[in-house]
Amino acid sequence: MDKRKKGCTTELRLMVVGSSGPSQFLLTNAILDREEFSKDVASISGSRKNIGELAGRRVAVINGPNIYDKDISRAKREMELRRSKCLCIPGPHAFLVAFDMEKISPNDMRTPKLMKKRFGRHCLRHCMVLLACEGNLEGAALEDRVKKTNWHLRELIEKYGGRLHIFNVNWRDRSRDSELLQKIEWMVASLGGGYFCSRTFQRAEESVKKEEKRLRKKRTAEIEKAWTEMEKQYIAEELYHRKDAYTANVGAEIRAKAEIDNGWLRTSLARGLGTGIVVGAVMGALVGSIEGPGGMVLYGIIGGAVGGSAGGTAQVAINHMEDRVAPPARLNFNSIFINRFFATPRP
Repeated sequence: MDKRKKGCTTELRLMVVGSSGPSQFLLTNAILDREEFSKDVASISGSRKNIGELAGRRVAVINGPNIYDKDISRAKREMELRRSKCLCIPGPHAFLVAFDMEKISPNDMRTPKLMKKRFGRHCLRHCMVLLACEGNLEGAALEDRVKKTNWHLRELIEKYGGRLHIFNVNWRDRSRDSELLQKIEWMVASLGGGYFCSRTFQRAEESVKKEEKRLRKKRTAEIEKAWTEMEKQYIAEELYHRKDAYTANVGAEIRAKAEIDNGWLRTSLARGLGTGIVVGAVMGALVGSIEGPGGMVLYGIIGGAVGGSAGGTAQVAINHMEDRVAPPARLNFNSIFINRFFATPRP
C-alpha cells in the first residue's frame, strides 16, 4: 500500500524521470548548476545519484535510464529501476518528469500509466512536468501560453495534476531556480510535507540497511584498529572529533556501496540470468528440432548458454557501477582518509 511519510527537511530527494532523449539529463544539469551530463548524452545504462544545491537548498538528484530506452534489456531495466529506488530511499519528495517542449510524442502521453506501474499508483500526486526549452524564458507567461495553445501539452500536464515548470537547457541560466524550488516545496507541503513511499521503496530501504549491517560487520576489525591508532595520537576533544569524522566517512562509504549493490539487486540479476537460460534453451531446442532429437539437445544447450550470457550481462554493469557512480573519495578510502586522520597532531 502506498504511503506518505514525513521526511527530512534539510535535503530534498528528487527523482528525475525521462521518456526519451536528453531532457532528463539537461534538467539534472540545470538543477545542480553544473554539467553533470554532457549535452550529447541521450541515455544512460545505469542509475546515478548526485548531490548539490538548488537555490540554496541541498538536493539529491537521482537519474535512471529513460522509460522508452530500447537499448536496455527487460532484466537490466528492472534492476536499474530497483537501483534508482535504493538510491532514493526512503522515498522521493518529488518526481520531476522531463520532456522536450518541441517534441511531445505519443509515448510521452503514455508516461503517466508507466509511472504508476513502476513507482506506485499514487506517485502522480508527487509529480511535476518539466519542459526543456531553448533561448530566453518568459516565466509564467510562457507556461500560461503553453497550457492554452498546445492541447497535447495541456492534456499531458493535466495528467500530472497541472503542475508545470519550464527550464532552460542552458544550465548556466539560474534565473528560475528559486521559482522551481518554490514549486517543489509547495507541492511537498500540499501533501503534508512528506515524501512518497510504497512497498517497493520500503523493500529497497530494508535491503540497503541489511547490506549496510553486513558491510559494517565486515569492517569491524579495520575500524577498531583505526580507533586504536587515533587513541595513541590524540586525546580529549581532538580525539572525539577525529573519531566522529572517521566514523561518519566510513558510514557514508558503506551507505553508498549498499545503495548500488545489495541483496535485492542481486536477486534481480539472478532472475534475469535464470530467465535468459530458460528462454535461450527453449529457442535453441525449437531450432534444433529441425535436425531431430539430437539437434534439440545440442541447440538447447547452446541456446541456454547464450541466453544465460545475455541475461547475465547486467553483472557487468554492477562490476563497473561503483567506478561510474561513486565519488572519487570512495575509490581509495584508506589512503585518503586514514592518512588524513593519522596526520601529525597539531601543536
